[in-house]
Amino acid sequence: MQKKYDIAAFIWPAYTGKEPRTKIFWPGDIGEWQTVRDSVIDYPEANYHWDRKPLWGYRDEADPETMEFQIEEATKHGVNVFIYDWYWYEKRPFLEQCLDDGFLKAKNKDKMKFYLMWANHDVNYTWDKRNSDMLWTSNPTVWDGFVDRTQFNIIVDRVISKYFSQPNYYKIDGKPVFMFYSLGSLIHGLGGSFDATLEALEYFNQKTIEAGFPGVHLQMVSYGSGVDNASGVDGGQKVSNREVAEGLGFSSVSNYQYCHFMGMNHDYTLLTSVAEQEWNKMNESFNIPYYPHVSVGWDPNPRFNAYNGNVTFNNTPENVEIAFRKARDFVDANIDKLKVPLITVNSWNEWTETSYLQPDNVFGYGYLEACKKVFVDEPAEENK
Repeated sequence: MQKKYDIAAFIWPAYTGKEPRTKIFWPGDIGEWQTVRDSVIDYPEANYHWDRKPLWGYRDEADPETMEFQIEEATKHGVNVFIYDWYWYEKRPFLEQCLDDGFLKAKNKDKMKFYLMWANHDVNYTWDKRNSDMLWTSNPTVWDGFVDRTQFNIIVDRVISKYFSQPNYYKIDGKPVFMFYSLGSLIHGLGGSFDATLEALEYFNQKTIEAGFPGVHLQMVSYGSGVDNASGVDGGQKVSNREVAEGLGFSSVSNYQYCHFMGMNHDYTLLTSVAEQEWNKMNESFNIPYYPHVSVGWDPNPRFNAYNGNVTFNNTPENVEIAFRKARDFVDANIDKLKVPLITVNSWNEWTETSYLQPDNVFGYGYLEACKKVFVDEPAEENK
């Protein structure tokens, strides 16, 4: 019998022009595709060139026909869960169209599971290439990522009724999975104390139970095995990942991007080695499951007007395949603790951070074929 894995790729839902508020970052009508389309970058002194183009074109990912095609391609190659970056700014949702109008209206949506990661970080001008260099100077905040308890309760009701109720929402032990990007932002908005945050999360769990589920599976984005981004709460004390997760009742942990816990200006083979060490540290230090994470790469230069310099190199499909295989082996070795064979991947479509599985003009279908080889083809061979 063939082994099956839950390969969950993050989705950056900005490749559409249907959200009016994106105009302040991308004045065109195609969202951040505008930045990808217009980015041909050369820095000869750094031996740097960027000219990535999507083989599938600049398609509106809030269009159900686009997502029907992408669901077919993803599932064919072993990606069977999408984790949608989900946003709430200025007391209302932001960038829901890709999920609501694209994915959830796709005729074949039942072939793919999905869940949400609340990307509750502040917004500056990183998304606006015209002004993004302010990140290195004044770094003004456009929108705050934190919310107060009133807004938190509104979010809970919206998420449960609109998304948990979907039959293809991803669950662990029957509980809908909901990921938090920034615990520091969450805690800050809820008054700056663990007690207030714990009470809010318990409310979230109770409301989920009232909706007919056994509870909510809270998943934490970890920024490494050392000090978490929740430091500074409760009088400025440093708080470890384990203390945060256990104290707030989280059910599991994963990562969002390698750049959160290591320098990225290295050969990808070194990054894979560091990541594997991190998986083992997290697995040993947590009583709750740590689900391994693989990032395809890192290069945010398309978003800036000056050379950023922090660029991953040699992240070929062949080397990413090695990372996939190591993550698969980690899951196999720890499945009794993990319960489900979940691996998170950055990402399906983070083009302007150069960390994506979608096919391009450089590697073609290479990343997707690497995923298919490890998670579809090889497990079948091993179980003959």
